[in-house]
Amino acid sequence: MALPRLTEEQIKNDPEQQLKNFKRTKDFLVAIDTDGCVTDNMNGKQMLIFHPQFMEFYQLWGIESYYREVAEYYNLFSVDRGCNRFISIQLTLTALQNRKDVQKVLQERHIKLPDIKPLNEYIAYAKENKLGLGNPSLEKFLNQNPTDLAIYKLLGWSEAVNRMFPHISAKIPPFDKVKECLELMAQYADILIVSKTPYADLANYWEAQGIAQYVQIIAGQEMGSKGHHIEMAKKAGNYEDDDVLMIGDGGGDLKAVKANNGLFYPTPPGREQQAWNNFPEAFQRFIKREYKGEFEDKLLKEFDNALLTSPPWQEDNYDHIRSYREKQEIRKALYAKFNPQGRLLIL
Repeated sequence: MALPRLTEEQIKNDPEQQLKNFKRTKDFLVAIDTDGCVTDNMNGKQMLIFHPQFMEFYQLWGIESYYREVAEYYNLFSVDRGCNRFISIQLTLTALQNRKDVQKVLQERHIKLPDIKPLNEYIAYAKENKLGLGNPSLEKFLNQNPTDLAIYKLLGWSEAVNRMFPHISAKIPPFDKVKECLELMAQYADILIVSKTPYADLANYWEAQGIAQYVQIIAGQEMGSKGHHIEMAKKAGNYEDDDVLMIGDGGGDLKAVKANNGLFYPTPPGREQQAWNNFPEAFQRFIKREYKGEFEDKLLKEFDNALLTSPPWQEDNYDHIRSYREKQEIRKALYAKFNPQGRLLIL
């Protein structure tokens, strides 16, 4: 990293300090997402860490097939792919609550969904106080509500997820050609990592994979939204709209850069490697000011078709078991490789 790694104390007290003090050194700014974009770890993070940890904390194993189906839709296969962990829980619990088939199973099996109210209140608190959604702001919210046991549990789940990352997610290498693409970009652009992953996990990953040296700043969930990261760096460096490019795999990445009038290069789910193989040509267009317009529009259309806008359970002739089985081989392969003794429902 061009700037020194932030300490835990710095992250807690002033997480945005490097974004505030950012100095432009190149003609262009490239913002890059990490999970599911630089590294093929999105399925692993969700299926092996986020989802089983939540079912364990909230005793939802009795509706495992429903929980995984809904959580996978929002986190991996829909336009919400890559959304913040707390937003994804909000989406998942709301969808489960609204499904009649799930309500029937919950009643039959004497299972209760967790109360969503404390989560909603925390998300509203973070938004109101312009804080990133992450453990530091959740701890601040907890300090204001020290007798609310539900917040302790939510923080416990989030901390457990973070503790599990190094054992699975960090072991998955970047896509082939990522390093060469970073070397190319670094000649012409300041590189900013924008992510909804905690800062420490991002810094650990980029350092462990030997690619941190190409990056000016790493911005994680503690520094606010991806759009906020780009906005701060763009203003600090005084970049023009067409000087800014975002590389990402989710709808949130596209929204983040378009909110700042920048350009977008997608790494569509399932076609990430192809996207990195084609990136050098796209980057040449970007630095020659030939990217905006027809070329970007074509990429955006392909990207739009890669992410779902409505869930399978809202379709005619929906069959839950068939829907769950569609992703079964992905789950089985991940568990066989990273957690062979782990708990996984096979239908």
